[in-house]
Amino acid sequence: MIFPERAVWPGLFLLSAAALAFQVTLTRLFSVAQFYHFAFMIVSVAMLGYGASGTWLAIMPSLARIEPRRVVSRLALLIGLSLLGGYLLINLLPFDSFSLAVDRRQIGILILHYLALAMPFFFSGMAVGLLLAIFPQEAGKTYAVNLLGSALGCVIALAAPARLGSEGTVVLSSALAALAALACSSNSFSRLKATKVASPNFFLPPSSFRLHPSLFILLPSSLILLFSLLDLGLRLTGQATFSFLELRLSPYKSLSYVLQYPGAKVIYRRWNAFSRVDVVRSSGIHSLPGLSYRYLQPLPPQDGLLVDGGDLSALLPPETDTAFTDFLPSAIAFRLRPAASALILEPRGGLDILTALALGASRVTAVEVNPLIVEAAPVYADPRLRTVIESERSYLRRTDEHFDIIVLSLASSYHPVRSGAYALGEDYRYTVEAFQGALARLKPGGLLAVTRWLQDPPSEDLRTFALAVTALEKAGGDPHSQIVAFRGYNTATILVKNSLFTQNELLAIRNFAANRALDLTYAPGIRPDETNLYNILPESIYYQTYTALLDAPERDDFYAAYLYDVTPPTDDHPFFGHYFKWAQAGQVWAELGKTWQPFGGAGYFVILALLILATLLAAVLILLPLAARQKTNSLHPSSFRLHPLLYFAFIGFAFLLVEIPLIQRFILYLGHPAYAMTTVIFTLLLLSALGSRLSEHIPLRWALAVLVILLLISPLWLSPIFALTLGLPLALRLALTVLLLAPLGFLMGIPFPAGIRWATESLRPDADLPPSAFRLLPSALIPWLWAVNGAASVVASVLAALLVLTFGFGWVLQIGALCYAGAWFICSRLKAFQ
Repeated sequence: MIFPERAVWPGLFLLSAAALAFQVTLTRLFSVAQFYHFAFMIVSVAMLGYGASGTWLAIMPSLARIEPRRVVSRLALLIGLSLLGGYLLINLLPFDSFSLAVDRRQIGILILHYLALAMPFFFSGMAVGLLLAIFPQEAGKTYAVNLLGSALGCVIALAAPARLGSEGTVVLSSALAALAALACSSNSFSRLKATKVASPNFFLPPSSFRLHPSLFILLPSSLILLFSLLDLGLRLTGQATFSFLELRLSPYKSLSYVLQYPGAKVIYRRWNAFSRVDVVRSSGIHSLPGLSYRYLQPLPPQDGLLVDGGDLSALLPPETDTAFTDFLPSAIAFRLRPAASALILEPRGGLDILTALALGASRVTAVEVNPLIVEAAPVYADPRLRTVIESERSYLRRTDEHFDIIVLSLASSYHPVRSGAYALGEDYRYTVEAFQGALARLKPGGLLAVTRWLQDPPSEDLRTFALAVTALEKAGGDPHSQIVAFRGYNTATILVKNSLFTQNELLAIRNFAANRALDLTYAPGIRPDETNLYNILPESIYYQTYTALLDAPERDDFYAAYLYDVTPPTDDHPFFGHYFKWAQAGQVWAELGKTWQPFGGAGYFVILALLILATLLAAVLILLPLAARQKTNSLHPSSFRLHPLLYFAFIGFAFLLVEIPLIQRFILYLGHPAYAMTTVIFTLLLLSALGSRLSEHIPLRWALAVLVILLLISPLWLSPIFALTLGLPLALRLALTVLLLAPLGFLMGIPFPAGIRWATESLRPDADLPPSAFRLLPSALIPWLWAVNGAASVVASVLAALLVLTFGFGWVLQIGALCYAGAWFICSRLKAFQ
C-alpha cells in the first residue's frame, strides 16, 4: 500500500532537483551575461520565492484541501514553464546596470526580472509548504525528499554544463519539472484511459465534449518534455540549437566589445562546470598589458581569450616574433635571473609563459586551474613547458620544488575601484597567506613578480604593495630592502625578493626601467628625484604612498587614514577588490550617475539598498498572513504563541549565515567558486535530508547544542585541516569536504521538521499554553511558519554577503552559530521540546 503522502514524493523529488539546478545555473548565467557580483542576488531571489509561497499558502489555506497529487502536478508544470519563461525574459529583455542612474526604465526591468526569476521557487515552495501542511506528521520525511532532490540538482548543475552548456542546463531543469508533473499525474492518466464515451457516435456536437482535467497537465508537460529532448539532443550531437535560447551578454562585457572589432568571429566556445571560454579572432585585438611604449615595432597578431565573457587576454600563435617580450614588466625578473626555473601562476592566454620561454628560462612550469584555457591556448602545447591543471594555492602547498622566479600573472581586466560593484569576488591569489606560500617556494635569492593595474589615487597597486610588505614581515624579512616597485603608463609591478637586493641588482633594475620609460615607485635607497620621470603625473603619488606605508609607525593608522580600504586581504577576508570605506560616501553620491560604471558608480550602496528592501519584503511576508487572518476573523486568542515564529526565524537566518560563508571559505580549498558552491550545498542538503528523516528520533535540544558548539569551534579545526590537506588531489579534497561538512549538514537538517512537529502539537486542545497566546487555523499555521523561515532567509542571503565583506567568514559563522543558539534557547524553555 502506498500512503497518500508518499505517492507524491517522486514528483517532489524531481521538482526540487529542477529548482536547485536552475538556481545554481542562474549564478553561472549571470556571471557570464552580466558580472560576477550579480550572482549573489540569485540566492535572495530564490529565498524570496520560497518565503512568498508560505505567505500565499497562509492566506489561502483552502489550497490544502486539494488532492495532493493533483496540486503538486500543477505546481510542477508551472515550475517548468516559469523556468523557461524566466530565462527567456532576462535574456530577451536584459537589465542594464550601467544606465540605471539615467534610465528609470531599468528599475522596472530589474523588478520584473526579480519577479520572473522568483516564480519557479515560489511554485516549488508552494509544493513543499502544501505537503508540510497536509501531512505535518510526515514533515521529516517530506523535508528529506525535498532536500534529496535539491542535492541531485547540485550534481546536475555541476555535471551538465560541460555537455549541454548552461543554457542547456536550464532546458534540462525544465524537463525535470515536466517529468515531475507527469509523475504526479500518472494515476490521473490511468483514469483518463479508462474513461468511456457514453455514445459511440463520434460526430457529436462540440458542446457535448468535455476535456478531462488531467489533459491540462499531461499535454503541456509532454510538450515541454518533447521540446527539451529535441534541444538537448541537438546539443549533445554538436548541432545548432534554437537561437532564442543562446545567452545574450551585457553590451559592457569584454566579449561584446571584442565582437565589434573588424572581422571578429568566435573560433572556440566551450562550457565546463565553472566557466565559459571563448576565443575570438580579429585583426583589432591588441592586449599586451604593461608593454612599454618604447617598443616601436608592429605588434604581433593576436587572438583574444575571454573567460565568462570578460578579462580579455592575448593568445599568440607559436610562430610569433617574441622581441616584444623584453619590453614587458616581468622581463626584468628574467634579466636578473638568466636561465631561471620559473613558475607562472594562472597565466591565462600565456603571455608570461611566452616571456619566460623567450628570455631564456631553463624550465617553465605553468599552473592553470581551467582545462578549457589549456585546451584553447596554443602556448600550452610548447614542449618546453610543463603544465599543471590545478589551483595555484593547492599546487604551492603540495609541491616540494623551488623556483628562481614566480610570476603571478595579471589575469583580470581593468575595473575602477570606486563603484564597489566588483567587491564581492573572492580572490585567494591575493591574500597574505598566498604571498607567504609563494615566497616559501622561492630558491635563495628568488624573485616574486606581481603586476596590477594602476588606479588614481593608488589602490590595487598599493594593496599589492601592502600584501608584499605584510608577507615579508610575517616571514621575518625586511620590506625596506626586499621590495622594488615600478610603473608604466597603466600598470604597476612589484618585485619581491626573499633576501636583500644587491647593489648590482638595483643598478640593473634602474637601467631596465630607464630604457623602457618605466618609473620607479619604490626601491631600497630610492630618492624622490628618481621617480615620476617618464609617465609624468602632477605629483609622485605612488612613491609617496608606498614610502608612507612603509614608514608608518603604526600600519593600522595608515590604513585607517587612507582614502580607500587597502588593508592586506587574508584567507578569512579574501576580497582584493573591496576598497570601499564610508569616508567615500560623499564622493560616491556626488558622482552618482556621472561615471560609466555599474549602478552609476554606487554599487556598494545597491547592496545596502537590497538589504533594506529584503528586510521590508520579509516584514510583508511575515505580517501579511496575520493581517489577512484578522480580516477574516480566523485569528483566535486561545492556544498559540509567538515562540514558533521566533524559532523559525532563527533557523532561517542561521542556515544561510552558515551556508554562504562555508561556500566562500571552501573556494580556497577546492580551487573554484563553482566547485565550492556545488559541493558545499550538495553535502549540506544530502546530510540535512538524512537528519530530517531521523529527526523524530533525535532530541532537538541536544542536536542544536552540538551544532552550536561545532560552529563556534569551526575556525579552530577548518584552518589547520586546510593547511594540512590543501596539496592533496582535487578528488580527495572533494571527499574530505563531504566528510568535514557531514556532521554540520546532518544536524542542520533536524531543526526544521522538529519545529513543524512541535507547532502541530501546540494546536491540540490540551496543549499547555497560556491564555495570552493565540493561534491560527491549522491549515494556515504551517505555511505561515514556512513563510517566516523563508522571509528570514531572504534577509540572511543579503546580510551574509555584507557581513562577510565587512568582517570576514569567521565572524559570520559565529553569528550563524548564535542564531542556532537562539533557537536552542527557545526550545529549551518550552515543555513541548522536553
